[in-house]
Amino acid sequence: MGPVELPDPIEVAASVTGVLEGLGVRYLIGGSLASSVHGAPRSTNDVDILVDFHAEHVEAFVEAIRGDYYVSEPAVREAVRSGHHFNVIHMDAAVKVDFFLAGDDPFDLERLELRQPLHLPTDPETLVYVDTAEHSVLRKLEWFRRGAEVSERQWRDVVAILRIQGSRLDQSRLSTWAPRLGVADLLERAFQEATRAD
Repeated sequence: MGPVELPDPIEVAASVTGVLEGLGVRYLIGGSLASSVHGAPRSTNDVDILVDFHAEHVEAFVEAIRGDYYVSEPAVREAVRSGHHFNVIHMDAAVKVDFFLAGDDPFDLERLELRQPLHLPTDPETLVYVDTAEHSVLRKLEWFRRGAEVSERQWRDVVAILRIQGSRLDQSRLSTWAPRLGVADLLERAFQEATRAD
């Protein structure tokens, strides 16, 4: 018997988003998977998903994934009640999936509205939705700031998106949200570095 092939984070993301699709839950894949789509690919063992998820979805969601994932129904219910996040872990692949609840946050609601469809390169029949390049930059800059501005990976992700996307970026969206999110100075610095990288 040969080695068992474990699903990678992209396959795990496709698996859980398939469940969300079946429940009619709007979602997008963010974090490092989204920044790898728009910028420089890098490995990660975590999947970040923004969800428009409510109490009526909990039971069916837990039932649908509990065979392959470690999931705590009380933790999911508490996250929905409090508006915080919850996670599940693929038991074989040890890939963690963090679900962030959109709630009524205007930035997150815009992210869901403008999410982009992506056909998986490994399986062109499978369609998932990912964060836009602009929203990926802004959210990563927020994480960078919250983490005392020490995460080199987050910063590299941002600079790579700005450099690779270049003139395709919606500058008005970036300039609208960066001050509101408190990252305008970081965005300017990242643009300067991306320009130097060219």
